[in-house]
Amino acid sequence: MGVVNRSSEPPGTEAVAAAVAETAELLEIVFERAREASPRPLSTSQVRAVVALDHHDGLNLRALAELLGSTPPLVSRLCDRLEAVGFVDRLPGTHSRRELTLRLSDRGRAYLRDLRARRRESLVAVLEKLTPEARIALVNGLGEFREAAAEF
Repeated sequence: MGVVNRSSEPPGTEAVAAAVAETAELLEIVFERAREASPRPLSTSQVRAVVALDHHDGLNLRALAELLGSTPPLVSRLCDRLEAVGFVDRLPGTHSRRELTLRLSDRGRAYLRDLRARRRESLVAVLEKLTPEARIALVNGLGEFREAAAEF
């Protein structure tokens, strides 16, 4: 685990980048445990697809593949599995009969709500170990990070 900087000198961007990367890896572990705790766990790729459809309702296969950084044939098979468990609905496209629109089903939305709740519970357990001052600093730092990342 990284060393906490208690000096008055601000750390360099490389040191901060290393700390953020290490923290992101730990968050992945926390989130993975929450995903695996599901009565019907999805693969990481399937969770990414469900989250993408939650944020971008009504995508076609090609657009979802681009969002996921994958290919339409791979995403089509992934959606086959999500449709088989009732998490995704494939509907006729509005512009072309050959094109399908992908929508998250009510069951898929319920799964995502439950997953997010488990993730928050895991995070709360970790955050409760921080001092109030550390939580304030974390909220402020994350807010600035989000703003900077949004401009990226």
